[in-house]
Amino acid sequence: MAPSHSDKPEATSTHAVVPNVKNETILIGMRDGVTGAFRLVPRTEASVSVFDSNFLIGDGIWEGIRAVKGRLQFARDHLNRLFQSAKAMYMDLGLSKGDLLGLIHDTLDANSMNDEPHVHIRLVVSRGLKSTPYQNPHVNIGLPLIVIIPEIKAVAAESKNRGLRLATTWVRRGPPDVKDEQWNHISKATDVQACIHANTMNVDEALMLDLRGFVKTCNSVNFFIVRGDEVWAPTKDNQMQGITRQKTIDVCRANGITVRELDFSLTEVYGADEAFCTGTFPSQIHVTEVDGRKIGDGKRGIVTEKIQQLYAELVKKDVERSRAEILAELEAPRDLRRLLAKL
Repeated sequence: MAPSHSDKPEATSTHAVVPNVKNETILIGMRDGVTGAFRLVPRTEASVSVFDSNFLIGDGIWEGIRAVKGRLQFARDHLNRLFQSAKAMYMDLGLSKGDLLGLIHDTLDANSMNDEPHVHIRLVVSRGLKSTPYQNPHVNIGLPLIVIIPEIKAVAAESKNRGLRLATTWVRRGPPDVKDEQWNHISKATDVQACIHANTMNVDEALMLDLRGFVKTCNSVNFFIVRGDEVWAPTKDNQMQGITRQKTIDVCRANGITVRELDFSLTEVYGADEAFCTGTFPSQIHVTEVDGRKIGDGKRGIVTEKIQQLYAELVKKDVERSRAEILAELEAPRDLRRLLAKL
């Protein structure tokens, strides 16, 4: 029998949402890798073959992207990360970043989501159809399968206002020569095990360490602490290169808030003045306790609150641009003017 946790508050989630019935009838965008055809398929009819690479061996990549009134939030960063993962996995998507952005726009338009302020898109790429169950890509047929799943998902205010309780898990973040955490890979077994451990500990997320015992990340979100007037972020090795993580660092530095990327221990977490997590879905959400230790006064701190405000302003500025402007940024060549001026 499972132990009772009746004396503790019920765990919520970094991804708790406000339910929306419109999600029951969404159309899902699917680019078939064999025929090259793009279709919009009702949710109840969307399916993949049992010979699909994702189904057989978990061979694929993905992105979670927010869209605000038909505009992709930080589109260039997300699609650059997807294509980097594809290149690392030796996977030719068979289309350009601009083409893929167009398919996402087509899916949003077909779902009449251009007035929706809270759309979350799960963009999934499978290596595609196999002729037989086997890991070698040589038995794959055609190009990768691309699936675009848009849902209306507003963050549940209660969860964000309450904050997160974390506990340290036995599951460690591995080095890049085992499984590079920079791949946004379908194979999330490490994070799933940490998530299950969090469930059994009746907390919201599992805090994960690296193989040396330094604090690294949570099972689905990145982790920060605040000590004094400084924001501390674990070094980028051994963790997913979170876009919200980097935008949080950027917006802090642009507004005079000192950010240090360094190794730190659980002792320094327990003694922190504030802590918060970041992710595409929740943006920033404060941490109230770690391993039963209250962080600061157990409430959202003034630095975290200021960062939330600054980040919201950055998002607003990004998604107020037209689709044409977002596409132009995505397809623009590298800007080497500053470098060339120094040379």
